[in-house]
Amino acid sequence: MKRIKHIILAGLFVAAGTAVALAQSSTSPYSRLGFGILNDNTTGTQRSMGGVGYAMQSGRQINVMNPASYSQVDSLTFLWDIGIDLTNNWLKEGDKSGYSLGGGLDYITAEFRLAKHLGAALGLVPFSSVGYSFGGNITSGKDSKAGSGGLNELFVGLGYEPFKGLSIGANFSYLFGTTTHTTSLAYLTTSQFTRSLEVRDWNVRAGLQYGFNISRKSRVVLGVTYQPKKTMHGTAMGTMSDVSQDTKVDTVANISLKGNYELPTTIGAGISYTYDNRLNFEVDYTYQQWSKAKYTPINYFEDPDTKWNDRWKVAAGVSYMPNPRGSYLKRMTYRLGAFYNNDYTNVSGNDVRDYGVTLGFSFPALNSKTLVNLGVEWKHRYTAPTNLLKEDYLNITLSVNFNEMWFWKNKIR
Repeated sequence: MKRIKHIILAGLFVAAGTAVALAQSSTSPYSRLGFGILNDNTTGTQRSMGGVGYAMQSGRQINVMNPASYSQVDSLTFLWDIGIDLTNNWLKEGDKSGYSLGGGLDYITAEFRLAKHLGAALGLVPFSSVGYSFGGNITSGKDSKAGSGGLNELFVGLGYEPFKGLSIGANFSYLFGTTTHTTSLAYLTTSQFTRSLEVRDWNVRAGLQYGFNISRKSRVVLGVTYQPKKTMHGTAMGTMSDVSQDTKVDTVANISLKGNYELPTTIGAGISYTYDNRLNFEVDYTYQQWSKAKYTPINYFEDPDTKWNDRWKVAAGVSYMPNPRGSYLKRMTYRLGAFYNNDYTNVSGNDVRDYGVTLGFSFPALNSKTLVNLGVEWKHRYTAPTNLLKEDYLNITLSVNFNEMWFWKNKIR
């Protein structure tokens, strides 16, 4: 009964954070394309390691990237992980430059043991985000563009270890949110064109991990995930209005996402090496077949020169705790990582790409297993072969990993 109450409390806590999480936004003009800037379901500690996680196993950290990892949760604890971030983006296009600031609640997750070898997790994580505002002069007038919103995943997952070393799992999620893109043209009169995408959908991701010891202190874990291609559910709309004359809005397009918009097949694979539960190194590869996924443009509302590429990403990261029983500095965890991402959008024959390096620290709370995690990420985004717009990000992530012994039973003497 006590465990059921904790699970209900976790569900209510995640639901309470949903409205806040919707405020999460990107700060990039590139988020105007497609569904916006994609997120890979990484937590604060994983982002500090370059965004790895397919082969990550820990009884004290939540790994949404591979649901098979839930089977490793400690039997006595209930884990919470809450993250916020702050992003500063410096932009440069030719001789023009500027910067933007964004951030907010990033994710809320929880994990607990249901039975022997069976773990569960639930939470709210971003799928994609949109956020930009820019403009310029056109012949005898002005042109301005702005976008906001994003898509989020409310998920429940299970991980099971059928025999020692092998774990399987799946995340079942509800995908929801709205992205809005507005173009305003001022010439004699002011016309406004709005493109919006409202998603109410479901999603599933399966994962597998296999771990084995190669010596008394050394362990290797292999991990893979698979998400099948699927059609989306929701509505895409295009509206027009002359805001200088009246407030009447004309709907010029209203189409169902089903059969017109798709999520691609996604495959992730990784390998990790752990030594003495203090040193961990992992390399990951992600592949998404966006070139085979449908995305139906709305006439006069989409950028005609935008196409979809197959997305692939390589990430690597390392974490190190000097001594779990030593002084405070030795009980801290230090993280370093790097990544390279060939994104899913192509603008006028130019691929959108980004790469970056990450750094992070975990600060153990006194007299508790709770950790406060601080991460810093620098990222550079550009297009190739012609560099249309350069972006340099400095992202700071703060997360708290609560580790509570909710399932500990005190003995009555």
